[in-house]
Amino acid sequence: MKFKLLAALLLFSVCVKAQNLNIIPQPQSVNKGTGQFYLNNRTTIGANDTALLALVTYFQKEVYKAKNVALVQNSTGSGSMVDLVLTNTSSTIGAYTVNIAPEHITVSASNKEGVFYGLMSLLQLIKDQQVDNDNNLCLQTCRITDAPRYQWRGLMLDESRHFFGKQKVKQLLDWMAYYKLNKFHWHLTDVQGWRIEIKKYPKLATIGGIGNYSDTSAEAKYYTQDDIREIVAYAAQRFITVIPEIDMPGHATAANKAYPEFSGGSVAGYPNFTFNPANENTYQYLADIIKETNSLFPAHMIHLGGDEVAYGVKAWSLDTAIARMMQKKNFDGVNQLEQYFFKRMADTVTSLNSKILAWDEATGGNLPPDKTIIFWWRQNLPGQLHLALQKNYQVVLCPRLPLYFDFLQDTGLVAGRNWNGVVNRVTDVYNFPDRQVAADELNSKLIVGVQANIWTERIESEKRLDFMLFPRIAGLAEAAWTLPEQKNELAFTDKLKADFKNYDAAGVYYYNPFEPSSHPEVVDFIPRFKVVKAQSYVRHTSKRRVHGKSNHKKHVSAKKSHKNSKKSHKKRK
Repeated sequence: MKFKLLAALLLFSVCVKAQNLNIIPQPQSVNKGTGQFYLNNRTTIGANDTALLALVTYFQKEVYKAKNVALVQNSTGSGSMVDLVLTNTSSTIGAYTVNIAPEHITVSASNKEGVFYGLMSLLQLIKDQQVDNDNNLCLQTCRITDAPRYQWRGLMLDESRHFFGKQKVKQLLDWMAYYKLNKFHWHLTDVQGWRIEIKKYPKLATIGGIGNYSDTSAEAKYYTQDDIREIVAYAAQRFITVIPEIDMPGHATAANKAYPEFSGGSVAGYPNFTFNPANENTYQYLADIIKETNSLFPAHMIHLGGDEVAYGVKAWSLDTAIARMMQKKNFDGVNQLEQYFFKRMADTVTSLNSKILAWDEATGGNLPPDKTIIFWWRQNLPGQLHLALQKNYQVVLCPRLPLYFDFLQDTGLVAGRNWNGVVNRVTDVYNFPDRQVAADELNSKLIVGVQANIWTERIESEKRLDFMLFPRIAGLAEAAWTLPEQKNELAFTDKLKADFKNYDAAGVYYYNPFEPSSHPEVVDFIPRFKVVKAQSYVRHTSKRRVHGKSNHKKHVSAKKSHKNSKKSHKKRK
């Protein structure tokens, strides 16, 4: 009896020492109670609706993986110690309530997304506590009421520059779910590589997939259509929507390597950078690609890029067939031709009952407002954001500063982009968008959310990808979910430090802004270049040549990388 009493007192003392509720992103309301809930291998879990049974199983696996505690599924659906409940109330998608009482936990919402996010908050509380020798874990009693600020809470991964593969993507999706991010924007095509199988045009993957930013002769790497379906399904289980990007009419070099008959020509530094707008077959070719892509992604959204066409568009001015087309259609310049091209491909997307997504260059075109989402990335051009809102486009905020995760995350680091000392710290991400965007624009209902983009020219390994992504992904989560009046930067810092143990447990190599020496900067991309004959559609870009002048088959020095980042700061990618 004395031993049991002592064990109970020790467990109680552990609970008392761990009163902080470390949840990222910060919920709308947290009210602490008195007492504790003890969770162990005898704890039952169930749901009031069979639609939630998959979430019961998911949560059981996550708790076991995190704490080696095996919750017992209650097949009757009632009387469980952890109860998942779908309510009949009407509320925001993703809103939830978690009520932790001494004898019972209820996770309730009017939609499955809300129940899932409630479970993610509960999982974070569980991960933050220690299991005793008898496999008991205690949770502070409390009531959490929460809802997301934005419905678009996104992360974009560029796999054209460097390919990471299915398992890494799934790991990223797991962390996105953990932090309640719900849009995975997948940049699958660009200059360096084409990463999606298109059955009607197989050479796009087998030839266009050859090479990457570090090695122009690397074997072809791409996702098969079965891979795509597997990842999309994996994401859907975590309430994450996967949005593909097929870049056009620029950034088309890899595609043109595979099918050169559709190339819009070359200029110095940008060989075969665009598709040919005067070749009528180009439109059918791209329409076929869009249709196949759309069939793989139930999101019914396709990002068409539409950016930085100006880098290669001079080739259009030098092409006689294109010149004749412009004269026939009375176009004043290549800008009108670019808009014509993009509108035709956008019409293909809308004909499939899907939405057009595009970078903010597309704002100047004539796209249908009710079917278009603009991604504002050029923070130095606030007029583009204003114009997009004026034209009634929905907008995702993803400006380079502070939401490009290939930028340096502190002044003591050297490998990555920066603008004359301006870096993207985790706290800069955390404080977005309220410190950077005018209140009148933020109040617009057309602002649907925020997104961070991670371009991978200087990110070749999984280790470096983690280093650039973590912990800024946590700042992104709070920027996208939490209302400004609920934010507390000091509290966020404490929660972030507490979360580092979860990164350690998962084997994530992260940047520690509070103790940088604990994880030295990762600089492990090694550019290797192969000279290819012009008729083979050389894949070098001007930035690659800068890297390659004195570093052929050598490790890029951090100082050289830092210098080159300044040279290329005007470009998105």
